[in-house]
Amino acid sequence: MPPTPAPRPRPAPAPAEPARETSAGGVVFRLEGGQPRYLLIRDSYRNWGFPKGHLEGEEGAETAALREVREETGLADVTVEAPIDTIEWSFRFRGKRIHKVCHFYLMQATSARTRPQRAEGITACRWVPFDDAVRMVSYANARDVLRRAHAAVTAP
Repeated sequence: MPPTPAPRPRPAPAPAEPARETSAGGVVFRLEGGQPRYLLIRDSYRNWGFPKGHLEGEEGAETAALREVREETGLADVTVEAPIDTIEWSFRFRGKRIHKVCHFYLMQATSARTRPQRAEGITACRWVPFDDAVRMVSYANARDVLRRAHAAVTAP
């Protein structure tokens, strides 16, 4: 009787396409003594960045950005000035690959009074000058968004 052939190795399954998520947020500024101050939030991982979150239902990016800023910071009187940039990045969350797209808008606030949305893990809100904000923001792509926002705010 001939020997039984060894079983063929099965090819590894193709990696699953990453889940795609779309978010929107705002780089919020206010003028203090004629100089811009930018609003940063600190998340539960102690990272500094900008308020942002998922689009809900049929909501557009600009509407979602405004809603998220208001919810996460407690700011009521904030207006959208202009779109700034759309950034993308990939990460793993609970073993799942995610590809995130986030639309950012430049927004202006008239009030400095904030209230971090602790239920969403926002642990602090802080108004800071541009140079401090660039040093504090935790991620390079968010620093690039801040630089674009600052260029728009300070353009002649």
